[in-house]
Amino acid sequence: MGTLASELASHVVRSPDPRVYADANIPNGAVTYMRTRLGWDVLFVLEHDDLRRARDTEHFRLARQLGRTLVTLDHDYDDDRRFPPAEGAGVIVFTAPDEQRLRRLLRRADRELFRAEGAAPLPLECRKMQWDPAGPDDADDEDAAGTERERVKAARRGAGGPPIHK
Repeated sequence: MGTLASELASHVVRSPDPRVYADANIPNGAVTYMRTRLGWDVLFVLEHDDLRRARDTEHFRLARQLGRTLVTLDHDYDDDRRFPPAEGAGVIVFTAPDEQRLRRLLRRADRELFRAEGAAPLPLECRKMQWDPAGPDDADDEDAAGTERERVKAARRGAGGPPIHK
């Protein structure tokens, strides 16, 4: 048995699919959805005994080390002092009242962020983003882009870069 980094080395292999690090706050069903419906390469912390009880700072560091965008429902990651954007591989903090709405937000992230024309392998590198649904009347269909709205807050890239606006 090696170090945690050596154990996870197989997850560093580059893939054309979005590469995410799903923390323990993401529901199992949403992880399955990311993998099967969206085709994402997901490292899910609950599937790794060494990561189940790791602190948020360790997840943040490992996501960067492994070249994965961290996806979470944990608003602790909004704290730029504890999780400086310039030191991360990118963080998306979702707010969703249920798994169905979380799936809608994941579809939007897939379409508008990870698979957008010219998207970088780490589209939020050194940045953070908050996405939450517009409210209880947002659309149910797969292509809800016209009716579902997200409020997006992005941290500035480094000291002077522009924020992301959606």
